[in-house]
Amino acid sequence: MRRALELARLARDRGEVPVGAVVVLDEQVIGQGFNQPVSSNDPTAHAEIVALRDAASRMTNYRLPGARLYVTIEPCQMCVGAMVHARIAKVIYGTREPKAGAIESAMRAHEHPALNHRMEAQGGVLEEECRGVIQAFFASRRLA
Repeated sequence: MRRALELARLARDRGEVPVGAVVVLDEQVIGQGFNQPVSSNDPTAHAEIVALRDAASRMTNYRLPGARLYVTIEPCQMCVGAMVHARIAKVIYGTREPKAGAIESAMRAHEHPALNHRMEAQGGVLEEECRGVIQAFFASRRLA
């Protein structure tokens, strides 16, 4: 999660919403990413999607069974869907996203009965630090 926080700060420094993500398999980082929808003109370029793309490319497989994805903010529905398709074993996130969080806040997308893959989820890892990064970003935007 510490690496995901570093990536979130990199996104912030580039004017993006500060979210970072890391994919880990067998205790090795196989993918990483940070939010970049603004700079890439890509609405799907959330940190999780960028990290999944990086991991899939490195592993030369879009399926990542057994992998864990660490992300600073609770994933949205799109990102949960991508994790399910990639067969991520577990998502670990820092702080909740009350409006669009699709693990526990707004919905529990990963538990939909029609899904053909079950993914574990754990929230609250380095929660205060993750929340602080995103809150400071939006506070600074309101002042501008």
